[in-house]
Amino acid sequence: MDRPNYITPAGYAALRQEYEALFAVERPKLVDTIAWAAGNGDRSENGDYIYGRKRLREIDRRLGWLSKRMKAAKVIDPARQEDRSKLWFGATVTIADEDDNERVLTLVGDDEADAGQGRVGWNAPLVRALRGASVGDLRRVTLPAGEREYEVIAIAYPDP
Repeated sequence: MDRPNYITPAGYAALRQEYEALFAVERPKLVDTIAWAAGNGDRSENGDYIYGRKRLREIDRRLGWLSKRMKAAKVIDPARQEDRSKLWFGATVTIADEDDNERVLTLVGDDEADAGQGRVGWNAPLVRALRGASVGDLRRVTLPAGEREYEVIAIAYPDP
């Protein structure tokens, strides 16, 4: 990986929880189902066996991906940010565009981004343009819809 995989403690816990649920609960149940289905005879027309093997491959692939992401993760607690005057990882920022439309965004790890909830990944173009900004700074960013300019209205971090 060429850049660190920053993640909040809550985001890391969610990855860990998904990994444990797949590894300790869903995968063993599926292996039991596959073993039962294999014992029923002809596997070529056995839906439980065919679907089970397919789902097992999906789970193993997801477990591998989760394992790599957790291994590369650098957990950063936004509440411990020392310089709260600038926009860094974990901050919640209010920005306004050229038309005075305000948006509130929280800068999180790429694995925990959810644009619908206002959680934008650390490596998103908008966030890359805003990194290190202070209140009142103007930043220009090229988005798929074209170039836009944003002003930083407010910056907040969670309480320690």
